[in-house]
Amino acid sequence: MSTLFVSDLHLDAAYPAAIAQFEQLLQGAARAADALYILGDLFEDWVGDDDDDPARTRICTALREFADAGTACFVMHGNRDFLLGAGFAERTHCVLLGDPVVMELYGERVLLTHGDALCTADLPYQRLRSVVRTPRWQQRFLRLSLATRRTLAAAARAGSREHTGSAAAYIMDADESAVRATMLACNVQTLIHGHTHRPAVHDFALQGQPARRIVLGAWYEQGSLLRRDERGYDLQVLARGGPE
Repeated sequence: MSTLFVSDLHLDAAYPAAIAQFEQLLQGAARAADALYILGDLFEDWVGDDDDDPARTRICTALREFADAGTACFVMHGNRDFLLGAGFAERTHCVLLGDPVVMELYGERVLLTHGDALCTADLPYQRLRSVVRTPRWQQRFLRLSLATRRTLAAAARAGSREHTGSAAAYIMDADESAVRATMLACNVQTLIHGHTHRPAVHDFALQGQPARRIVLGAWYEQGSLLRRDERGYDLQVLARGGPE
């Protein structure tokens, strides 16, 4: 048996190939796993649990069928879908995870996080994050009409693309000191995250002990699937047709 991890699927009607790829994963390789962990940005955006967008409804239905078939599915908030709530959990039968969270995996403590909080050099984003993650801001936003929320989300996506395109590469990456401090605070030697869209396995020493940071890729670029079983970790590149 195995545990699977994905992140940054950014599922949206604009990316039908990614939706089909995800459905193929849910209907195929993931059915044989002990659990599937989605580490944030499952959706390109999520403006509330009342979102009745057909593409998002299709994805929620696929997740519910997957979870009901017997494989545990855990979903973490990302920077695009931090408004996932109890309604989403009810629609999908998935379990929402806090960020960050430490889990026991094959006898090892492993830290899971979306990864945006590690990009500490991106000061404008961190200021925005500190506002939109507050209950007060979210309650006010969710009281707006669905149409208004969609309009604001589209404007936010456009602003994010402009910011990402103009920022220096190092600003958009996880800060090494933040990575080390977080891992030490959580007493782990393995960190798994997404957000940066730079899939890789980084091996390094942490207080004289071997450590690793595993980064998952974005599905609309070149997705990745991390498999953990008794043999160890295997970070797989996904072909457009699904996991190889």
